[in-house]
Amino acid sequence: MIYNFIVVGGGIVGLATALRILGAWPGAKLLLLEKERTLGWHQTGHNSGVLHAGLYYKPGSLKAKLAVEGLRQMVDFCQQHNVAHKQCGKVVVATDKEELPRLEKLLERGTANGLKGLRKLGLEQIREIEPHAAGLAAIHVPEEGIVDYGAVVQAMAKEIRRLGGEIRTEEPVESLKGASGIWRILTPKDAYEANQVVACAGLYSDRMVSKSGMKPSAKIMPFRGEYYMIRKERQSLVRNLIYPVPDPQFPFLGVHFTRMIQGGVEAGPNAVLAMAREGYSWSNINLRDLAESLSFLGLWRFMLKYPSICSYEIWRSISRKEFCRSLRKLVPEIQEDDLEPGSAGVRAQAMSSDGALVEDFSFVEGPGILHVINAPSPAATASLAIGTEITRRLKIFDR
Repeated sequence: MIYNFIVVGGGIVGLATALRILGAWPGAKLLLLEKERTLGWHQTGHNSGVLHAGLYYKPGSLKAKLAVEGLRQMVDFCQQHNVAHKQCGKVVVATDKEELPRLEKLLERGTANGLKGLRKLGLEQIREIEPHAAGLAAIHVPEEGIVDYGAVVQAMAKEIRRLGGEIRTEEPVESLKGASGIWRILTPKDAYEANQVVACAGLYSDRMVSKSGMKPSAKIMPFRGEYYMIRKERQSLVRNLIYPVPDPQFPFLGVHFTRMIQGGVEAGPNAVLAMAREGYSWSNINLRDLAESLSFLGLWRFMLKYPSICSYEIWRSISRKEFCRSLRKLVPEIQEDDLEPGSAGVRAQAMSSDGALVEDFSFVEGPGILHVINAPSPAATASLAIGTEITRRLKIFDR
């Protein structure tokens, strides 16, 4: 059988894309292939569970557009499928005078991106929302929230099957070859053919591009983010979400506090180069992955551009005391013994050869095939909107 569509990757972006394809072409023969036994096992399964509202992203960018649209689509999906979620709001706090102009810029961006209910807060107003947070001023983002992405994944999979799609796990793609308008995909278990392939391979997206005979537009660098949990007796220090004002000199957002939908409060993440694409701790080392990262000139240019930041992130990874010190900027009362070991995730961050991080969502397209090459945060929130965008890009075919 020749499938109309094969989606490679069973993370939340792949699942959302399959769902949107089946919505656009009812009755299409669709197969989704996932290399792991469990759907959403890597980036989706290690996600902090935040519903991002689209405050930070450059107006007019694909990321800004899809984050705002995706948030509303995700909330609707959760409501329809009884998935636990809460739009609890967050505060983005400026803790020194240098951050105040950047806070104003964020307010302008969020307004331009179409966020609703944004408002500037003074010290007393901050304390009304987050009594233990520091800050000279803040932005309240009421649409921001938290969600159980694991439950979202299960609901998406159930809906895909209801619409007639197939999902097969434990089938890593070994090769993709296109000829005469048909793509042939080989896994250890079988060979499949399709008119159209959509690859949402996450941490392996650049390798999947290469497997299909195309040239990746960027290289995936695996950056691990590590979290601490706030011990139960001290979780009252954080009501919902407390975030910093991003530093333009730093390529990542910085540590923050997140109340989880299942309970508990998470603090983090930092950002260190992982020694494997699925390297969730310092002891997880994959020699091929590590050699590939270290042989990439763009990584060295990145480290030369941010030498103090890169070394500080490593120090903060191995020093709980330093991690705690950075958290105190947002919540001064937090103490080192309030922190318990938490989880870690690895973000698939596309990097160009000049060492710049690819900021926007990006795709590599060819005849009958589309690769999602860069889908970092807020991809989980935006996944349904990303799926809609991918569906729009696909060529209509005669079944």
